[in-house]
Amino acid sequence: QVQLVESGGGLVQAGGSLRLSCAASGTIYGFNAFNWYRQAPGKQRELVAGITSSDIANYADSVKGRFTVSRDNANNTVYLQVNSLIPEDTAVYYCNTDAIATLDGWRYDVWGQGTQVTVSS
Repeated sequence: QVQLVESGGGLVQAGGSLRLSCAASGTIYGFNAFNWYRQAPGKQRELVAGITSSDIANYADSVKGRFTVSRDNANNTVYLQVNSLIPEDTAVYYCNTDAIATLDGWRYDVWGQGTQVTVSS
């Protein structure tokens, strides 16, 4: 069974950095675009960054210049480098792909379980 597994979250002081990873497990033949979302307590889930199959990245205005998304197709992994963190970045971060090719065919709208990022002031 194909799963997305996030890691790399944690507690960090304001101004610090983390590198979040999202690894696709199982038999994978390829995947399309990947997105990183976050959800803070009491708030709606928001899209923070995305990367297409052609490695075109896009970012929410609130994270531009601080976050960088990248993908390693050979290892079926996507990364989110988060720098210059501020307390407002505190949230559970989720990765998502709109389509992934597996042994059993294409699967759509696949989500990871999330990783907590907490930024202290």
